[in-house]
Amino acid sequence: MSRPALAAALVLAVCCPATAVAAERWRPGVKAARAYAAKQGGSVSFAVRTPESLYGYRRHLRTRSASVVKAMLMITYLNHRRIRGRRLSRSSRALIAPMIRRSDNLTATAIRDFVGNAALRRLARRVGMRNFATARIWGKTQITAADQTKLFLNIDRYVVRRHRATAMRLLASIVPTQRWGIAQARPPGWALYFKSGWVPGIENQVSLLRRGSRRVSVAVLTSGLGPAAGRRVEREVARRLLRGLRPDSVPR
Repeated sequence: MSRPALAAALVLAVCCPATAVAAERWRPGVKAARAYAAKQGGSVSFAVRTPESLYGYRRHLRTRSASVVKAMLMITYLNHRRIRGRRLSRSSRALIAPMIRRSDNLTATAIRDFVGNAALRRLARRVGMRNFATARIWGKTQITAADQTKLFLNIDRYVVRRHRATAMRLLASIVPTQRWGIAQARPPGWALYFKSGWVPGIENQVSLLRRGSRRVSVAVLTSGLGPAAGRRVEREVARRLLRGLRPDSVPR
């Protein structure tokens, strides 16, 4: 190699190291998460969705939503014809903020009565959910892990632009006493937006992890386990699924 060519090669190597040229492609640890989930008793299902792929275990299994459906209630409220085009009033904020941040039930009921179940079904069709069903009691809405990751992967884009930042800020600011499960497994460098749902025998979580334009959505749904066991399963399944997801990873 001539001296000029050698000098050019050395400059290229210094300025563009291999680690900067090609970020690591990442896939979720489904095998480890599935092996763990299968041994926990009760019923466990999960899904991981990236812009390219859907992974999971019993991902189309229907279960009661509990408070996970409050994310959909928030979207339908913010998109409502009487809300979407105006600045949010103090009374509107007093409805959606407690419902999302601390999972208040009274405000959720008020919002569901305002928007109606038909609005939830329209949102489900817009997202492309395949196994969604409303109920007279909103906490008995039927959901699947696959459908919920389809929503959360692009959840901001389903909210009218005027109120999009508010919705994402609420999903990112769940009160500390409810930051269990997936929230304890968040990989460093990734922003987390999530909603939990729980009633006796049900522990559910759905989330979006975002870093710049990169996105990963995770849902872990459990039934037949106590609160402590359900939240432990959510955390440990998420840890196994998200293992190896680094700030420079590119989900595939």
